[in-house]
Amino acid sequence: MALTENSSPAAGDTQSPPSATLRGLLRGRDFRRLLTARVLSQLSDGVFQVSLASYVIFSPERQASPADIASMLAVLLLPFSVIGPFAGVLLDRWRRRQVLYLGNLARFGLGLATGGLLLARAPEWLFFGAALLVTALNRFILAGLSAALPRVVAADQLVTANSLSPTLGTVAAAAGGGIGFLVHLVLPPGRDADATLVTLAALLYLSASLAARRMAPDLLGPDVHTDHPPLGRAIRQAAHDLSAGVRHLTRDCRPAVHALAAVTVSRFCYGVLVVMVLMLSRYTFNDPANSTAGMATLGKTVAVSALGFFLAAVISPWCSRRLTVPGWLATCSALAALFVPALGLFFAPGPAILTALLLGIVTQGTKICADTLVQEAVEDEFRGRVFAIYDVLFNLAFVAAAGVTALVLPLNGRSAAVVVGVAVVYAATAALYWRAARRK
Repeated sequence: MALTENSSPAAGDTQSPPSATLRGLLRGRDFRRLLTARVLSQLSDGVFQVSLASYVIFSPERQASPADIASMLAVLLLPFSVIGPFAGVLLDRWRRRQVLYLGNLARFGLGLATGGLLLARAPEWLFFGAALLVTALNRFILAGLSAALPRVVAADQLVTANSLSPTLGTVAAAAGGGIGFLVHLVLPPGRDADATLVTLAALLYLSASLAARRMAPDLLGPDVHTDHPPLGRAIRQAAHDLSAGVRHLTRDCRPAVHALAAVTVSRFCYGVLVVMVLMLSRYTFNDPANSTAGMATLGKTVAVSALGFFLAAVISPWCSRRLTVPGWLATCSALAALFVPALGLFFAPGPAILTALLLGIVTQGTKICADTLVQEAVEDEFRGRVFAIYDVLFNLAFVAAAGVTALVLPLNGRSAAVVVGVAVVYAATAALYWRAARRK
């Protein structure tokens, strides 16, 4: 949805409050500073992620394997799964401005260290350890950015701010990825190029840290409270609350459980196919020694898949109105079961890119449906905890897919058995979910 000054007024209003418009929002100095910190931080993330992919998958000095990709995805996603549900406990104790400032400053130092490890040809576990710390800090920073937003905008600005801020952050991350791809295309491939990308990401983290430092230390909260329980007890309470969310979900929300099961399996299948495309881009579609061509193929595939995600947002409301939300979710899995083998078994760039487009549509369509079903089925008191569980399942499914694929996929990525197996799983998901949804 486009953001304009003439956005539709709320029901019963004759005119939107001036401060709720985009122009009124951007007049706020503190909001602009927080938004700048977000954009710079997520721009850095995009560059850093491309630098990881460049080193792990497309470095001409190493023969990447599916196991290497699984390690990279674990570095990128496991912190979100393990730390995410407990991040709020700490963010309600630490000054959020300091989290943004010192967190990005620490990522600057870790980024420089990671680049140095590449140049020094240090053991890979050290490289992955440094990268894991960078992404772990990212969990706190993203949560802190969201938690701080109500401190810099008025209540009537929150809807506009919540539309603008994450959207610009996502665009910035994509732009960072684009910058990383361009730098990789310009520089001679090798460790020097990968270290340059990591160093560029580190410098951008420094800029995000300096942007956060421009805000007053207490601006973003939280307010000082003396009645906080000890940290250990607070973390145990958070774990207890998550357990209560799981019990509520499994006992009282069967439609949500079915939707979560379907979206988790869909995410797993998507992860298997992502690893396959990465290996095909490196070893089958291009000369394995030509890492630049491999990165270019991957860039096209990612861009087309992103277009599919956008198209899913456009067509899903229309499809769900005509098929019902459960019907559209089941249809997405059924469609994937048809086109994945029809296009994937060619093992050629053109069909693979078309598959990426269609997978973007059905994968995001499935998630949109699952989000809606969970929101409708879960009581408001438990909704935040259930979505934290959802986030964990979503990321763990992707990491698990990479781990399983590492055991069965050949180095060149060509495996008819894997393609057919994924199609069978999609078909089973569609049938079982539709049966459960109709029975309910």
